[in-house]
Amino acid sequence: METKLIYLSDLEFNLRVWKRELKFHKEELKKFEKQLEDIASRNLGIDAMAPLEGFQNKIIKEREVIDNIMQRIRIKKRMVKRADLHEELDGRLQRDQEPLRDEMKTYVKLHYELKEALMDFLVRWIK
Repeated sequence: METKLIYLSDLEFNLRVWKRELKFHKEELKKFEKQLEDIASRNLGIDAMAPLEGFQNKIIKEREVIDNIMQRIRIKKRMVKRADLHEELDGRLQRDQEPLRDEMKTYVKLHYELKEALMDFLVRWIK
């Protein structure tokens, strides 16, 4: 049973880390959005506004992705908490968590690609 508790604790740790990371990214997106709003208020023309609107749309989509992953994390946490401590360890919970882990990897990769492109845009238009 002690081994099972450690196993469940490890799974829950991953979920907590992912949740904190997603919360951080959501806050970061707010800051980026504020900066984009500041640039939009300068009326810099179509050269700035077209990509700016594209970034705003990507931020909206990313928030939706974050909310979706957060919901899946909540569901997974409930599953881990409800696990039968007397059930034999078979790796099922870990295997069930693999798609979520893969989704987090993909999300993080895409987030940092967006962040890099956004930072390049901001450097160009912040004066």
